[in-house]
Amino acid sequence: MAESFRLGTRGSPLALVQAGMVRDALIAAHGWAPDAGGVEIVVIRTTGDRVQDRALAEIGGKALWTKELDRALLAGEVDACVHSMKDVETIRPAEIAIAAMLERADVRDRLIGAESIADLRHNAVVGTSSPRRAAQLGRLRPDVKTVLFRGNVDTRLGKLAVGEVDATLLAAAGLDRLGRHDTGVAVPFDQMLPAPAQGAVGIETLVDGPARALIAAIDHTPTHRAVAAERALLAALAADCHSPVAALAVIEGEAVHLRAQLLTERGDESVEGELRGGDGVGAALAHDLLARAPAAVRRLFAG
Repeated sequence: MAESFRLGTRGSPLALVQAGMVRDALIAAHGWAPDAGGVEIVVIRTTGDRVQDRALAEIGGKALWTKELDRALLAGEVDACVHSMKDVETIRPAEIAIAAMLERADVRDRLIGAESIADLRHNAVVGTSSPRRAAQLGRLRPDVKTVLFRGNVDTRLGKLAVGEVDATLLAAAGLDRLGRHDTGVAVPFDQMLPAPAQGAVGIETLVDGPARALIAAIDHTPTHRAVAAERALLAALAADCHSPVAALAVIEGEAVHLRAQLLTERGDESVEGELRGGDGVGAALAHDLLARAPAAVRRLFAG
């Protein structure tokens, strides 16, 4: 390569690991020399990294993770940006394309601080920044209290270690990527279906330009298709950071098998369903769920 390929990323330990995964995949796919500076990782600090004392929904939602990266990409300061796909808004700028996704990792949540949700002490306090996790936990254990828990993985585990909470929930994929394979206990899908796009790393480029084709070479098509179905469900629901929604798509041959769950904030009411079909399955399941949802659930979705 005559010039280095610039990958934009957040600066958290997990984000840097994921950017490194993308760099290594690009080097392998294109035969670039690993020690010749062919791929440069450019750290861009986001608002979401700077503001740690409030819920995302109160201060701008998922755009807090993406707007600075978007600006750098649109300004030509980087060639591509690496994202945890569950942090990327469903509506993206027209000039930006999701050019590839790496193969998805473990999509489950892990409970840290107890052996199971049933084993949490009565009136336990659980730290989480996720409305979905709080709602699912409330559905399973109405006695449990949830409190806002933000920060990177080490920050959250540190708060748990000093006794600020009894337990917390984190994504298995992130823990594994940080080498914490033995941290926590996986929560079964029948208790906690994951967030849409959980465990997927996406790479965005400009719609027009040479970077898009270079990035497309590392795309894992089944992951991309599954995550696209989950994001289509979110878009059809008009879900935002306040909306407790869970979804998981699995590719079965040519079909997409999509499961989803919508809940009220405390999980006292919910609706769930599944559908198999083509690439329109996300919107179809969203419409089915909204048609069957209790009014208390419906008011959190569809605008």
